[in-house]
Amino acid sequence: MKPGTIENRDSFLENVAAKLGRSRRSSGVAKPDWQTNPQWDVYRNSSQEELADVLKKQCLLIHTQYIETDAAGLSEKVLHVINDYGAKSAVIPKDSRFGALGDYMVLWKENGISVHEWNHKLGDENITACERVDIGIAFSDLTLAESGTVVQFSSRDKGRSIHLLPKTYLCIVPLSTLVPRLTQAAEHIRNLLKNGEHLASCADFITGPSNSADIELNLIVGVHGPIKASYIVVTDL
Repeated sequence: MKPGTIENRDSFLENVAAKLGRSRRSSGVAKPDWQTNPQWDVYRNSSQEELADVLKKQCLLIHTQYIETDAAGLSEKVLHVINDYGAKSAVIPKDSRFGALGDYMVLWKENGISVHEWNHKLGDENITACERVDIGIAFSDLTLAESGTVVQFSSRDKGRSIHLLPKTYLCIVPLSTLVPRLTQAAEHIRNLLKNGEHLASCADFITGPSNSADIELNLIVGVHGPIKASYIVVTDL
């Protein structure tokens, strides 16, 4: 099979339709106009500040440190988290938003912290770096207040390994990225598709540190990814 091709799609869909007892619908399919849409009512009229309060409370439940600051204090808070985790190495995406931290590279170097910035030209070397560093640091693209979830849209300058492989994780959350819940995130992605805009190759929904409750419903934190996580909410970004 060639990359990007779909084999036997028509016969597969015809078979599914037959199992449903009808002919295949290849046109005229429209999104239903539901009479009730309760998913839109959750925190419908909440301000960004009120959503931040929801996020703060949820962070207690997902074992995530919540920190709030303004842009002027952001660099200090980031360094505080790095030192609190005892991290001496970090990986970051190539993201212009890091300019909000000022001359962070110099500051981190002065504190004995080495930094790997994601570079798509390096290929798998980026993944190897993510496996070895102490902390992954990134900005949130969308933030779901209800569940305490940060959404990361991958690109050639921001691989998903940054968020999943380091020992610890720090996500900088601009207040402007806060939305009530998954409903709004799905709408955002749908609108990108509808408007013919670029879609990320991968959208990661990250809710605090890695955890599992597969065995006897006992929550175990830090099982297959970052063992600690922090969110820094920036009130004027």
